[in-house]
Amino acid sequence: MPHPPHLELTAEQLLTTTRAVRKRLDLTRPVDRSLVEECLDLAAQAPTGRNRQRWDFVIVTDPARRAALADLYRLGLARPRQPVVRTGLDRTTEDTDRRQRLAESAQHLFDHLHEVPVLVVPCVRIEGRHELGTHVGQANAWGSILPATWQFMLAARSRGLGTAWTTPHLHYEREAAELLGVPYETVAQVALVPLAHTIGTDFRPGPRVPTDRIAHWDTW
Repeated sequence: MPHPPHLELTAEQLLTTTRAVRKRLDLTRPVDRSLVEECLDLAAQAPTGRNRQRWDFVIVTDPARRAALADLYRLGLARPRQPVVRTGLDRTTEDTDRRQRLAESAQHLFDHLHEVPVLVVPCVRIEGRHELGTHVGQANAWGSILPATWQFMLAARSRGLGTAWTTPHLHYEREAAELLGVPYETVAQVALVPLAHTIGTDFRPGPRVPTDRIAHWDTW
């Protein structure tokens, strides 16, 4: 089956319209393996600490494993949650409506994650779990996988695929490692990214805090 043409997006459009996609993932359309491999090729061009390229991506397409991984995601979401720290975006009726839409979107993914045709688990190789025990160790580890994962998501968007960064399954990372054959002590999972063709491609920039409220010049 031939690939659909890449979306004609400028760099600015790509950067501002690569959204977290949940309700608009096409659960009925398979994703060609070669498309995933193209995204991985571009992900591997991301910068990484000391050029060690210590990233790995587990691509889960087997229905039984997807279902089991989705169950761990749901278990993670069912755990008691910490209070949410509200920002300036959370104080108007419009923002209340936006949060309601987000809740509905999250519920949709909760209900249908096992149906998403591809689940991607980005991982980073570590010297041992002790490496994640310090702030510097964590920064080095995340800095060696997050750029590559974001580049994967950008590549997916340019090909009409949707993604979302999720982390609830990490509450049960060891169980997920056993399910996927990941060596838990030397490889850390960092996310669970659903991947599917999108229903429509007309995504818009999201609401964000104005730059002058987040930029601190020379001092806080």
